Amino acid sequence: MDIESEKDKINSHVGKGNYHAAINLAISAVNECRRNNDQSGVDTFLELIQDIVNIMTDAFASRPE
Repeated sequence: MDIESEKDKINSHVGKGNYHAAINLAISAVNECRRNNDQSGVDTFLELIQDIVNIMTDAFASRPE
């Protein structure tokens, strides 16, 4: 797997606000990296998923009053 290419594809979806597709692609990438015993890749895509969650939290989560 070309990790940088996959990250670009995922980030493209994030940029369009298509978080569902971005997270699905990132989960698929985690699974592929796991199958290939690529722990560094697994860590990379888990971090990317967390980044997407943080973006969604900033955009949509309730704010304390």
